[in-house]
Amino acid sequence: MLNYLFKERKKQQHRAVLTKQLTHFFCSFFIIFPLSFSLTTQAKVQAIAPNITHFTVAAQSVDQALIKLAQQADQTIIFSYDLTRSFNSNAIEGYYSVSLALRKLLKNTGLHAEINNKGQWSIKQKNNVTAQSKSKQVIKTTEKVKAIEKIVIVGSHINGRTVKELPVPVDIISADTLRNSGQTNLGQILQALVPSFNFSRSAISDGSDVLQPATLRGLGPDQTLILLNGKRRHQASLIHINSSVGRGTAGTDMNAIPVRAIKRIEILRDGAAAQYGSDAIAGVINIVLNDSSEQATLTTSAGAYQQGDGQDYQLSYTQGLPLGDDGFINATLSLVDHQSTNRSGLHGACQFGQCIQLDNGHWQTDDPRELSANRATFRIGDPSYQQLSFAANSTFELNNGQLYGFLTYSHRENQSAAFFRHSANNNENPLLSDGQATIPQGYLPKIDSDIKDMSYNFGYKVAFDNDSAIDISYTYGKNQIDYTTKDSLNASYANYLLQTSDLTVDELRAQLPKSAFAYGLSLSLETVNLLFSQDYENYSLALGAEFRQEIYQIIPGNPYSFQDYDTDNDQALFDQDAAGGIQGFPGVAPELAVNESRDVVSLFAESVTQINDFIELSAAIRYDDYDIFGNSTNTKLAVHWQAHQQLILRGAYSTGFRAPSMQQMYFNNISTQFIVDESGSLLSEEVETFRNDSTLTTRLGVPSLKEEESDNLSVGFIYSPTENVDISFDFYQIDIDNRIVISSKLGMGISPLLDQAFTEESVTKGQFFLNGADTATQGTDIVATWQTQAFAGDINFTLAANFTNTEVTKLFTPDHSTLHTISVEEIFSQQDISIIEEWQPRNKVSVNTLYKNQHWTINILFNHYGKYTITDGGKQTYGAELLTDISVSHQMSKNLAVTVGSHNLFDVMPDKNRIGNSRGGTIEDQQGNIIVDSTGVFKYSRRSAPFGFNGAYFYASLQYDF
Repeated sequence: MLNYLFKERKKQQHRAVLTKQLTHFFCSFFIIFPLSFSLTTQAKVQAIAPNITHFTVAAQSVDQALIKLAQQADQTIIFSYDLTRSFNSNAIEGYYSVSLALRKLLKNTGLHAEINNKGQWSIKQKNNVTAQSKSKQVIKTTEKVKAIEKIVIVGSHINGRTVKELPVPVDIISADTLRNSGQTNLGQILQALVPSFNFSRSAISDGSDVLQPATLRGLGPDQTLILLNGKRRHQASLIHINSSVGRGTAGTDMNAIPVRAIKRIEILRDGAAAQYGSDAIAGVINIVLNDSSEQATLTTSAGAYQQGDGQDYQLSYTQGLPLGDDGFINATLSLVDHQSTNRSGLHGACQFGQCIQLDNGHWQTDDPRELSANRATFRIGDPSYQQLSFAANSTFELNNGQLYGFLTYSHRENQSAAFFRHSANNNENPLLSDGQATIPQGYLPKIDSDIKDMSYNFGYKVAFDNDSAIDISYTYGKNQIDYTTKDSLNASYANYLLQTSDLTVDELRAQLPKSAFAYGLSLSLETVNLLFSQDYENYSLALGAEFRQEIYQIIPGNPYSFQDYDTDNDQALFDQDAAGGIQGFPGVAPELAVNESRDVVSLFAESVTQINDFIELSAAIRYDDYDIFGNSTNTKLAVHWQAHQQLILRGAYSTGFRAPSMQQMYFNNISTQFIVDESGSLLSEEVETFRNDSTLTTRLGVPSLKEEESDNLSVGFIYSPTENVDISFDFYQIDIDNRIVISSKLGMGISPLLDQAFTEESVTKGQFFLNGADTATQGTDIVATWQTQAFAGDINFTLAANFTNTEVTKLFTPDHSTLHTISVEEIFSQQDISIIEEWQPRNKVSVNTLYKNQHWTINILFNHYGKYTITDGGKQTYGAELLTDISVSHQMSKNLAVTVGSHNLFDVMPDKNRIGNSRGGTIEDQQGNIIVDSTGVFKYSRRSAPFGFNGAYFYASLQYDF
């Protein structure tokens, strides 16, 4: 049987290698052959082709657009004013022949250009197309939509195509759509508007509470690439090591950019590693900054949850100014003050240890401290934060080219809470000589995370008369997080003072430090990028090179944060031994400090070939060389077929990869994690996370991490039965091999060899990263839009849905290693598998209705979240829920608009939690009176909550345009 499985695996590997070789060949063919053909015929083409002219024509009514084009081409174009004024043109920008410029200008308008034997151009109407009368107001609205649609960066290095012209699905979210959502940060906006995007919440998950994992198509946070103005964005320095969505991965801080600084967001829902490099497996999200030279807007908002907490206050100002004749600078400053929420249950466990359990399972006590103890001891919900963020974007015309750049900065101070330490916990709140705990009433540790995120970019691009262009740029980004643990103590230090000092208990309590700097994380990315592009009549080529350097650091904390004062060489110094390190979020010792870097060199090519008037073929190939693990070559083939005037077919196949992140390779620390034991009780454990090249992993035979490899197939169509209706359907299949995962929290007693390695490292629990899983993801994306007019205004309907399913198809451990002698179920628990497969909804459907007239804007959004399942000791499936968002905006004057709205209007909550709970119980006094009766502090699952568990939120905002 094993021999058969081995042969089958070899056959699969052979087929995979053959498929990739064929893809590499065809990509190279479709890039090189059209190029060589174009070069050999270029002289002939130039001899017979019309003159090439640089056109700049904005989207407008066709009659006005034709006048502009004719003036710029210095040619006469014959057309009927009555016919053409009823249609709206596309915007064109670039060097084209008159023929190609007219084709692009008139595409999808129902008009076409003809040339007679004398070389005169005339505009005709296609058969079965009826002109529709439109008011000037409708024309202006359509112009805005088309202008946004034409400027697509993501999905190709070759610009100038609309969303419909791309062979892969791309969503465009405009600034108006972002504002109408009413959400307070970018992650929540995308969660509400994009069905394939998930922004899961968790609680008491250390750093994951404030840097939530953002995912696309149910994959990991590190399998989606984030761009800013088309440039690779740096990751956050945090890696999620607790049990939450995205465990073992590192993503990008989605909330570091002020929402008001964003012009639009482009979401490519397809693999794109052959174009953009590592991480672009699930897709690419490109954030485009404001580029207006005339904008001046002041916005303020305030809101709170129905339960009276989570107050949110925001103030932002955006200013655009002209720079030279054609340049601009646009800057946004944003201030946010967000208060915490709390949805915890009551503390039902005994806090002082003087309880007796009765036959009915209740606990009885006559201790007055217990009878009067605070039962609202936990804080489970959103952390509080104050944020200052800034973004600026600019271009300046220089020497027939364009100098451009951007700058972003964010400083966010967050506070979240850890587990409450009660008085009966002698290990973490030791007894003093007066018989009471060090902190008599117990304590709730707080985790202050100070996040600084900055980036800047500058570049120069120039277009030449021969339809070629060069773009060279430099980008730098850095994310730094400093953790300070407050309202806590180092129990071992309290015990040490108790045993060795002459301090009274009052003096000891007064002098005991309650806070300490735990550690810092830092990740920076430098990128130098060179892009050359060349356009021919029916062929476009892009060639590029890129150099990147990443630097990752872990800065050790204050000794009080990590030191074990009452232990020497793993031996307790006193009869009473207390836990070392500051409780809740212990620090990192100097021996665990990290300062590592790596370099990446990349070469890439991309082509687009217009086979005929209906079929367009795209190909891409990219080579990435990492100085740590080696190189990877990836390719992509895509086709766009206008099968009918109303039907577009599209499809793509690509290979991809994701390099191991710096955090996965080098992160190490000791943290307090809570697990559910066999009885269902929640226990705290000190777990050490080992870096990939540590002595422990070397001793166990864990090899160096290598890249994840993916195969991505997508096929779909766009059907436009009328001018106002578009329906798109896309199916995708994503297979990932050698997925990098973090092991279970391994302990003693699993294997003698593992016990020996842990003993030599003085460790009782440990986890580490390794290539250990293959996964398969299948899904469909459906988007339908309808634009119409009613009630003296415009109405836009959008239905969007995502259905996705990820399965772990194989788990494995390294051959010839100590781990290979251990059952794979011990290395990867059922919870680890469940996180990948089940912790995110498998489907999500949204229906958005937007009504707008001259004075009013009304937006109603329904979001249906599918069910999801969490494994946490037990297993629980949480039911599907429907959330309703509504906002109403009134244009009070030309300059002032007022908006009121609500998220989760009907206060929908996820199912109550039945697993992985803590501190539950019933306590009664001697007379049988119930003091507290609680199922536990986690009323809702703290592990994963796709739409949170805060309930209804209400807000109001003002916008003033100067």
